[in-house]
Amino acid sequence: MGNYRIAVLPGDGIGKEVTKGAVEVLKAIETRFGHHFEFAYGWIGGAAVDQKGTPLPEETLALCRESDAVLLGAVGGPKWDQHPPHLRPERGLLQIRKEMNLFANLRPVKFYDSLTDSSPLKQEVIQGVDLVIVRELTGGLYFGKPSGRMVENGEEKAVDTLLYKKEEIKRIVKVAFELARKRKKKVTSVDKANVLSSSRMWREIAEEVAQEFPDVTLEHMLVDNAAMQLIRSPQQFDVVVTENMFGDILSDEASMLTGSLGMLPSASLSASGPSLYEPIHGSAPDIAGQNKANPIAAILSAAMMLRLSFGLSKEAEAVEKAVQQVLAAGLRTADIAQKGQRVVSTDEMVNEIKTAILDHQTISHIMAVYA
Repeated sequence: MGNYRIAVLPGDGIGKEVTKGAVEVLKAIETRFGHHFEFAYGWIGGAAVDQKGTPLPEETLALCRESDAVLLGAVGGPKWDQHPPHLRPERGLLQIRKEMNLFANLRPVKFYDSLTDSSPLKQEVIQGVDLVIVRELTGGLYFGKPSGRMVENGEEKAVDTLLYKKEEIKRIVKVAFELARKRKKKVTSVDKANVLSSSRMWREIAEEVAQEFPDVTLEHMLVDNAAMQLIRSPQQFDVVVTENMFGDILSDEASMLTGSLGMLPSASLSASGPSLYEPIHGSAPDIAGQNKANPIAAILSAAMMLRLSFGLSKEAEAVEKAVQQVLAAGLRTADIAQKGQRVVSTDEMVNEIKTAILDHQTISHIMAVYA
């Protein structure tokens, strides 16, 4: 049985609630399978600004580096919107990605039969969707220099720099091909090569990497077309690889295939050292503290941690199966509920997932409880 140390960074808003739920589910796995998880907590985001005067304290970074994996909630909120750039909560998120070299962000998007009515798209469009967006996470517009605002000849200006090095592109594309080799053997590389020099280099490097994976099909797609195809025909995709900002936008769009941002987990993998796991949604300050948030994305992020960082595939499958069970039984938080369906709280959703893990509860039992 394994012993693992997990750094928990609840962050802001609903991050605290969904992270609490994910920890409870991990404790259920601990009980059922006999592992030991040590949870160590740290500050990040707006909460860190309030408590420590910086969005990413040094002690938080040290804690993460000393752990086997990191579980993150969410950062940000209107409370800190007027802070200078170096004191914005999002600065802590960007900094931890850079400092820990979390260069590869995996965002799986999977169709659930029980959530067909929660998606704004037709069933025939979303049926069978099972794709992964691989997003480069430490380069591009979010990190390029120069970046900022300035005054030149009396006129205010702003600049952001889209910069990529060849090796940064090569390593993320390789991650996509290695992942596709274990799936349906297809990579869609998304760029804007008709306009951007960085995208033209991206496309060239993708072609080079493809030579190392003759069993995997590579296709190129412009980002505007990719945005359309995700809604028009998402079944065509297997592994989608793209740069930082495009991946940020496309993965949020893809969440509508499942019906809610609250359903999508993610893993940010490091070249060396611990990886970080987080739901792709934000801090949702409008519902923070109301026990309304959907904890499933955070719980599925914990499942990704079990599989990718700890090699505990059976345990990850137990979490995923429990989520499928409670959804099939009709349990819904407000973001995925349809008219006439009973809405459960964050705590109720977490408790039923824990019960399914610990007691191997059947769907019929859960349905009876919530009938």
